[in-house]
Amino acid sequence: MDNRIKAVYARQSIDKADSISIESQIEFCKYELKGGEYREYTNKGYSGKNIDRPDFQKLLRDIEAGLISKVIVYKLDRISRSIIDFAAMMALFQKYNVEFVSSTEKFDTSTPMGRAMLNICIVFAQLERETIVSRVTDAFYSRLRKGLHMCGSAPYGYRLEPTVINGIKTKKLIVEQEEAERIKLIFEMYAEPHTSYGDITRYFAEQGILFYGKSLIRSIVAKYLRNPVYVQADLDIYEFYKSQGADVVNEPEDFTGLNGCYLYREKGTPAKNRYNEIKGRILVLAPHEGIIPADLWLKCRRKLMGNVKFQGGRKVKNTWLAGKIKCGNCGYALATVDNPAQIKYLRCHKLRNDRSCPGGGTIRLVEMETLIYGEMLKKLHEFKTLTSGKKAKANPKLTAARLELTKVQGEIETLIDSLIGASGLLMSYANEKIQARR
Repeated sequence: MDNRIKAVYARQSIDKADSISIESQIEFCKYELKGGEYREYTNKGYSGKNIDRPDFQKLLRDIEAGLISKVIVYKLDRISRSIIDFAAMMALFQKYNVEFVSSTEKFDTSTPMGRAMLNICIVFAQLERETIVSRVTDAFYSRLRKGLHMCGSAPYGYRLEPTVINGIKTKKLIVEQEEAERIKLIFEMYAEPHTSYGDITRYFAEQGILFYGKSLIRSIVAKYLRNPVYVQADLDIYEFYKSQGADVVNEPEDFTGLNGCYLYREKGTPAKNRYNEIKGRILVLAPHEGIIPADLWLKCRRKLMGNVKFQGGRKVKNTWLAGKIKCGNCGYALATVDNPAQIKYLRCHKLRNDRSCPGGGTIRLVEMETLIYGEMLKKLHEFKTLTSGKKAKANPKLTAARLELTKVQGEIETLIDSLIGASGLLMSYANEKIQARR
């Protein structure tokens, strides 16, 4: 027998002469009760745009506690005006086997028509969710095509300041002179034919110059050199990105050699390799001032495109010492690397990155692992294992039981072998005996 009670929920946003009162809503709902105990849940002065209402939350808690069998409302919009919230509530009602009735609209989930209406509501809820996602995405791409700063912190060399562009509140990049000079130096150094990432990071390390409080590393140098936010975009920049398959939003005559650019990804393209991959990206002129001349920027970019990419035998390998052994000079972790002869070495990460640390010398991984393992064994030998000093005596009863079990298992195997080739009459006799034993 279902001992749960029925619930009547009523909501009124504000007191108006033409607004149905909570009392009138409850009277309408009583027609659907058909007798029996019920509990009232009322919210006065609350909107139906969300479910943040005290008594409604109490109703949901009572449903989850298994106290409610049916929820009755005057109209659907009394319980919620959001189809997403409504679909979530219907899922909750289904989970706890709670019927839902709208007294004036004859919406009753205990009937086939009511359940069909429920499914329709869920379909429209899914449609609304997908429509919202599509609208947000379209708005994002509409704003970025206008050259607005979309998200994230300012790139090194700039700071963000609030501004208004064509009546739209946004943020604009403002040049930070000291940082901008360092960015210019990075481009000027890399433009030299024989300058590498390591040369640049080593220079800044030797000068004690930090970027965001950290030493400059090669991957960050590569990111700076590829980012068109720094370029003073002229017609050469336009033609370069066009030739590489980018979707250039602005017209050629807009590229006057003053503004920087934003590079965004198209819908459906992967977020990784944002600056390395150009095809399928969106290039738009930004309202901020560029700091790197177009010819210098292009010289570095073409040098980057001509670099030979290889991993060879220098790929980092895992070891059980990973993260446990550090360089004695700089404190950075030692990483494992291979050479063409397949001999694994431990190298200081900072030494490999910018050569600003002398490192720990030549350390072969196998020799280091053997040394440390040997020291671990020596340390463990210092600890003695505690024993009782007495040989455990055999338990006669346990031994006898094990022998009996072995004997029974042997008899069972023999019986099974015999029954495999038995006739139907013998099998029938065996089954009768088995039934009699039960």
